[in-house]
Parts: sequence; C-alpha cells; structure tokens
Amino acid sequence: MVMAKLKYAWRWFATAASFFVFGVGGILVPIMIVPVLYLLPGDVLVRERRGKKVIHHSFRFFIRMMKFLGLLKYQVTDVKKLQGAQLILANHPSLLDVVFLISLVPNASCIVKGKLLKNPFMRGPIKAAGYIVNEGGAGDIITEAAAAFDKGHALIIFPEGTRTTPSNKIQLQRGAANIAVRKGVDITPIIISCTPTTLTKSDRWYDIPDKTVCFQIRIKDKIRVAPYLKENNFPKGVRALTLDLTTYFNNEARVNE
Repeated sequence: MVMAKLKYAWRWFATAASFFVFGVGGILVPIMIVPVLYLLPGDVLVRERRGKKVIHHSFRFFIRMMKFLGLLKYQVTDVKKLQGAQLILANHPSLLDVVFLISLVPNASCIVKGKLLKNPFMRGPIKAAGYIVNEGGAGDIITEAAAAFDKGHALIIFPEGTRTTPSNKIQLQRGAANIAVRKGVDITPIIISCTPTTLTKSDRWYDIPDKTVCFQIRIKDKIRVAPYLKENNFPKGVRALTLDLTTYFNNEARVNE
C-alpha cells in the first residue's frame, strides 16, 4: 500500500513537471526559435518546413521524456504506412494524441482552433509551423488544405472535432470527408487507444490514473476516396464517406476494448 502511494505521488509530480516543461517550451519557441527561423535564409515555405521539424523533434523529446519518467508506455505498429500520407485521420481519446502524431510525422500540418492563438503556450508553435487556423468557413479550410498538400505537407485531422468521451460511440463531423472528396485525397487512418484513459475531455491534468498509461497507435491501410467521387456529386460523396468513416472508426476502436 505504501509503495503504491509512493508510485502515485511520483507520477503526479512527474506529470506536473512534464506540463511545466511543455508550457516553458511553448513560451520559448516564439522568443528564441521563431526569430532564428526568420533570420536564416529561405522563403516562407522553407521557414514553415523548419518550424515543423522543430515541433516534430520537440514532441518526440516530450513523449520520450514522459516514457522515461514512467508516465506512459506506447507501441506504434506499421509506421511505414505513413510514408507518402497526405490526409491522416485519427480518433481522439486523449490530449496527448496530437503530440504522438506530430512526433511520428515530420512534415505534419494540423487544423487548429482559432482560440488557441490566444494561448501563450500554443501560439508560438502554431505560428512557427504554419498550421492551419480554423477561423473562416469550410471553403477557406479546403483552400488551405489544398495548399498544404501542394507544399508536400501531411494534414492531420481528428474528424470528431473534439476528444472522444470514454465508452461513447465515435461521432464524426463532415469536415475531413469534405476535404478528402473535394480534393480527391486518399485517407490514412490511425486508431489510437490508451489504457487506462487519461487526459480525456473531462479530465484535468492532475487527474492521473492509478497506473502507467499504455498507448497503442495503429497505422492502418489507406482508404481510397475514388469510390466517393462518382458523377462529381460532392455532397453525396461527403455524406457517404462520413458514414463509412464513422462505422470504420467505431469498429476499429472496438477491437482494442
């Protein structure tokens, strides 16, 4: 009993330290890294690529640090399937999902909520990496997504639009399917599970589980978008793809239960 309490106290302290490191990093990026990226030779595209690599390596370090501290374990399967990926869709059980995915994809771009630009810990990384900020309509997002594909970036989207509530069915919004159908881009799906659950939508950072969290990240075969492009009926294709993706993610997520 005493040993269990000591382990819990250590994980709580290590969790606090990890979030402190993450926050400090978010502040230092705009102060120290972004000015350097702008001073180095190269155009906007080159600076964005550098920024993405900085965030990629920073997130890899963060995940490995949390593993070293005993806060989590993880297993990634079929990572080679990410090569050449353009549109990456994943379920969203934990706040750490985006950190994991960007740590796996060096050229990752993301669609982030506009309110995150007001967060001093997130504003720097978002600007440095040139992520897509969701402040306009669907048409603007599709245009920016197309620009990201043209630049050779892989776009990561959580099609639920928010973190999954544990034990609830996954409900997808149409935004990801809209991009896939209108731009004719195949989908690389990723299924994420974490046991026990942690950092869900209802959890505070200090609501840590009683034991080390184990993440499993499975990169699956591509979902071809061609069958949804028949007769150029985009709305019908988007609806059909959204329904099929919802069924797919619910079935695949259930495999790990």
